[in-house]
Amino acid sequence: MTFRLVDGRWDEEFTEALCDDASELRIVCPFIKVGALQRLLRHHPKLVQVITRFNLGDYADRVSDVAALRKLLEVDARVRGVRNLHAKLYLFGKKRAILTSCNLTEAALSRNHEFGMVTSDKTIIEKCLEYFENLWSVAGNDLVCDQVDAWDRTVTDYWLGGGRPHARGDLEDFGFYTGIIETPRAQVPIVVSESSQAFVKFLGSNDNRFQLSDLIFEEIQRAGCHWTVCYPTNRRPRGVHDDAIIFMGRLTRNPNDVRIFGRAIGIAYRPGRDDATEADISQRPWRERWSHYIRVHHAEFVDGAMENGVSLNKLMDTLGANSFATTQRNTARGEGNTDPRAAYRRQPHVKLSAEGLSKLSEWLQEAFDSHGKIPQERLEKLDWPDTSSSGSIHT
Repeated sequence: MTFRLVDGRWDEEFTEALCDDASELRIVCPFIKVGALQRLLRHHPKLVQVITRFNLGDYADRVSDVAALRKLLEVDARVRGVRNLHAKLYLFGKKRAILTSCNLTEAALSRNHEFGMVTSDKTIIEKCLEYFENLWSVAGNDLVCDQVDAWDRTVTDYWLGGGRPHARGDLEDFGFYTGIIETPRAQVPIVVSESSQAFVKFLGSNDNRFQLSDLIFEEIQRAGCHWTVCYPTNRRPRGVHDDAIIFMGRLTRNPNDVRIFGRAIGIAYRPGRDDATEADISQRPWRERWSHYIRVHHAEFVDGAMENGVSLNKLMDTLGANSFATTQRNTARGEGNTDPRAAYRRQPHVKLSAEGLSKLSEWLQEAFDSHGKIPQERLEKLDWPDTSSSGSIHT
């Protein structure tokens, strides 16, 4: 093999290249997710050099992971940042080069339509190495742990504050300036494919159901679900991990149903930080009984009434036991409850299966396309938390 054009199965191409030569790994890539990075590092390359982006907006929008930077430093990699980086180049010793549209993400390696070339041609590899060394020489200083710690705090504070576009002022670009000027990009939509968990969080109760004609914005005001979803005082939500997709579902009547009207990205529960304060309870007294939080960021909601949301009944009628993780698992085992309607009774949330996540995301996107999203300017007028340097939250 001297030169091949490739349009798929990039995970296999990377594995084959590392098996051929894992002595030295050089990466030029704007966006790096920790899961995809670990695929490469499990081959234990002896030397690792990475050129990427240090724009905190990328990490806040989850197109890159601060955890990936930390993992690189743990294996003694040298990492530098360049502003406005778009190239994707992977060099495996001096035996193979991959030039591709793939970022180092699971979606790019396994699911997206990506195109590029793989070569073992010595002349091409030498030119690629020359490009890498030239870019490396103007990419500033090596990344250090203190920088990663500081960036992690900044990004986390942004998420804890709800991930609002109007609060992006602290998300600086620490990459080295090479003379290319880029217009700041807008906040990116939620990337569902990069999340390992998804839940429908139930709002309301059997004796407190909304009419289908009730406005979604009224429920957002009541529940405060633009920055947090609440759990009962006797049930801490420890099973929800960072980056879980949280779908907001309101119990409705005539007919009885749950209408999915929005989604956001969750942050794992931490005692103290994520418990209702006296000020929270004063503003919403019912939080005395629902005092534990999963904080959310990058929330987006259908602009309309509950009838414009997605019916959970429809999801269960379509997928049956495959709607939820527990009923799907029980079906495969041949034991336990397989009725999706029984799976979420008296539960504050229900975990979706991969099929349930895919179908619900598809239908919610159709609702967004048909009815629009509530403008961020309108959400901005609601109550939002502020993060202090100590990590506490104030509303």
